[in-house]
Amino acid sequence: MIVLPALLFILWGEEARCLEENGGFTFDGDLRHFAVATNTVYIATAETLYQLSHDLTLVQSLTQRGILKGGCQMDAQFSRVSETDERNATFSVNMLLPFVENKTLISCGVIECGYCEVLDLKNISNVQYMENIQVGSPRRSSASIGFLVNVEETTTETYILTAIQQYEVKSTKSSCSWKSEAVQLRNTNHKQYGTIFSEISEFSTDVIKRCPQGNAEYVDGFQISLTIYLFSNLPSSDTSNRVRLIWLEGKTDKAQTLRSLRGATLSISDGGRGSRLLASSVIPGGPPVLWSGVFSVDGGPTDTELLLFDISPPLTGGTDEDPDFCSVCSTDRIRLPPKTLKPTAVLFRQKSMTSVLAVRHKAWMVFFIGTGDGQLIKLAVDKNYHTTCPRVLYRATDDRRVFPKMHLDQVDLKHVYLPFRNQMKRVPVSKCSTSTNVQDCWSAQDPYCVWCGTIKSCTFEDDCQASDWLSIPDDSQQKMVSYKVVKDDTGQITLNIQTHLSVGQKVSNFACKFSASSSKLCRDGLPQQFPQCTCILSNSTLPAGGLHVTVKIRVGTTQLSKALKLSNCSDIEGPPTSVL
Repeated sequence: MIVLPALLFILWGEEARCLEENGGFTFDGDLRHFAVATNTVYIATAETLYQLSHDLTLVQSLTQRGILKGGCQMDAQFSRVSETDERNATFSVNMLLPFVENKTLISCGVIECGYCEVLDLKNISNVQYMENIQVGSPRRSSASIGFLVNVEETTTETYILTAIQQYEVKSTKSSCSWKSEAVQLRNTNHKQYGTIFSEISEFSTDVIKRCPQGNAEYVDGFQISLTIYLFSNLPSSDTSNRVRLIWLEGKTDKAQTLRSLRGATLSISDGGRGSRLLASSVIPGGPPVLWSGVFSVDGGPTDTELLLFDISPPLTGGTDEDPDFCSVCSTDRIRLPPKTLKPTAVLFRQKSMTSVLAVRHKAWMVFFIGTGDGQLIKLAVDKNYHTTCPRVLYRATDDRRVFPKMHLDQVDLKHVYLPFRNQMKRVPVSKCSTSTNVQDCWSAQDPYCVWCGTIKSCTFEDDCQASDWLSIPDDSQQKMVSYKVVKDDTGQITLNIQTHLSVGQKVSNFACKFSASSSKLCRDGLPQQFPQCTCILSNSTLPAGGLHVTVKIRVGTTQLSKALKLSNCSDIEGPPTSVL
């Protein structure tokens, strides 16, 4: 291991031209990984590590090219060189982890063998530590993942969880010391037992293995509270595929965390065994723990669907009894069939979906979906899993595939980072301003947008200061105003008006005004309270051709108008009918 403030070559000036005026950044080489930490975006390409501000302005970039002395020896040294100097090695990043609490950026990958660096989170030119060690995948291209997890010990400790792609056939021999365990927990600092990057714990060294040996391709993982969630595809030679979920409980120590594994199989809507998980995103909030996944129905890239699952962890049952994964892998261990989870809802079907990002906004779930032909699609879903019409937020000029992982801008929460092969776009989550009147603003069914009363504009809620506003309600509705006509046993006819709105301030001047060709339409003295108003017709008989009524509704400073036609109720039988 080597600890030194390395001589680094920082690339200024030239790359600054890569910033685009329309909210994007173009970089040299292909995107390998990117990560977001508060107000900073980190992008690792084939030969460069970029540090950008949240609006994708270049802060600095760091070359990954250099001179390696010592090859795969433990004391090998990697020194960066300038762009014009000769080099014999390139640091290829396979894992990029911002450790915000520690103010560091952990970068691991491969030069000839495994190699890791710990960088200053605010200044990537400051290398605080480097070591020749394999943490994560040894391959430059693999279905492997890594992320930070917390384990509740005597104090809360943070570790790196690595899940490395498993192959049915072992790779060829190498001079490097590779470890092929499926899942490990590794240290993040020198104070932890075994020092930084070590997988050992005080009493034992546990890992999770693929058992029996076979393929495993990891797609995503995250932690909520103390529960760790890990998703993988288990392909087999007969073209079938199983999508597996592993739960771990981050308690006691590394060993007990890995031994706590429980598993489930995710079944797609048609139950097909050829389905594959392509991308995923957990939905904030809960319980229950809701999660969305982009699945390939037939194993290919074209026929895809977005599914919603309840992946709340089981509270009972044995641990380390999974048929595909094990921590204590004795030959006589108990192996039980995993539980099967079925979708709560099929949210969306679309060709060639490649990525998904789920957020909550008010009572709505909002999904941002990337596609293989360069589109970013937004889909809003209410609490009853009813979807609004999908809307395209961005479309690339060419058929560029969207990277499988997207992130939200953590500073303003109003932009999505949309990654392509050699470009990052920062796309607004909504196009509120394209709606020019209150009806269009509401009809867009966009939970981000409100109609601001004082400026008479469709805008984001926090851009409507010191004013009343109105927006869509918490559930999906087809009309802003609906009505119901009721005729009771005495012949009295009542017109009930219902507004389907949410409002930003307490409505003190809500009012409805009914008008028709007749001199007096409604009886006097009926109270009107948001979101409803009522008119008891003065005349208990409607004209044979129906009665045309105009309802003018005031909600704060906004005026709404609805034209209705009330038909003769004499032939209506049974319960009253809603007319939308």
